[in-house]
Amino acid sequence: MSILRRFSFSILRSVLTLLLITSALYATVMLTPPETLASLYMPERTSPRMTEEMYEELLQGMVEKYHLDDPFPVQYAYWAGNLLRGNWGYSPNLQEDVFTGLARRAPATLELTFYAILLYFPLGLLSGALAGTRKKGVMDRLFRATAFVATSLTPMILAIIMMVVFYITLRWFAPGRLGTAFAPMIAAEGYKSYTGFVTIDGLLNNNPELSLDALRHLAMPALTLAFAQWAILGRITRATIIEENEKEYIIAGRARGLRERTLAWRYALGNAAAPVLTHSMLSAASLMTNVFVVEIIFNYPGLSTVGVKSLAFIPDAPSAMGFAIYSTVLVLIITTLLDFLKVVIDPRLRESV
Repeated sequence: MSILRRFSFSILRSVLTLLLITSALYATVMLTPPETLASLYMPERTSPRMTEEMYEELLQGMVEKYHLDDPFPVQYAYWAGNLLRGNWGYSPNLQEDVFTGLARRAPATLELTFYAILLYFPLGLLSGALAGTRKKGVMDRLFRATAFVATSLTPMILAIIMMVVFYITLRWFAPGRLGTAFAPMIAAEGYKSYTGFVTIDGLLNNNPELSLDALRHLAMPALTLAFAQWAILGRITRATIIEENEKEYIIAGRARGLRERTLAWRYALGNAAAPVLTHSMLSAASLMTNVFVVEIIFNYPGLSTVGVKSLAFIPDAPSAMGFAIYSTVLVLIITTLLDFLKVVIDPRLRESV
């Protein structure tokens, strides 16, 4: 029951955080005149024969329809209601509804994020634990040196190095999401998108070559995204393991004859899980920010294209707002799930609820 209560508190906290962020975002948009706000809801196409007077009349109708002259709480309530109904406005740069454009590009970003987490999370725990249990040994020195390099390189610099080495020089991997021979397959009539992850849907469509090509294109961006996160997670795991090894229950276990491997992997690492997950919660926003940078460099067609196109040609407030809200929701979902996992792993947190 305490786990459910803690999970409910996490969801409530995330909802309140989302309300605060979205209200702040909308408050900044409110600094513009109501007629400018009305452009968020302009129809996809206007008649080329429309006169200036007709356009102004249409704008005024939008102002009245969406209560853009009302006080802030009323405006925000109507705006949030439109978000919940999927009406996020029309983007002239994307040439489609904002929510449709975001939903169509989100699976690519989620797939990249998923594989990056799949790389750095277990490897960070494993390498940090090995370094912590062998303090000042060869493994520890090698880990610290590699982690120092990883945290010194920004994702942008590492991405450029990966492109030069593995694409331009060795020709092992390529940018983009799929090769030119495989890209038409996901748009073919017989292809079914079950999960939105091409690596998985390719197998479900009995096309392992498609999945393999998607993995080859994910290799560089996923490794680039995971490298710095692995180093930070490994350092925290190492420091926590070293601290746990000096506590009384570990010393008592040694006195009773328990093996060092048992003490490290069963007890010390178990107690280190909570601070490690706390770090992962705090780095969720950094992870999403790095995802967008990596997508742009590797020409990966994810949510970053919405952010770029929102400022590429003309100021595009609907897509910029949608991009910010969608990113915030993703970060809050990740932090909520990690908080729930932390409570499941650590019984001390369940007792404190």
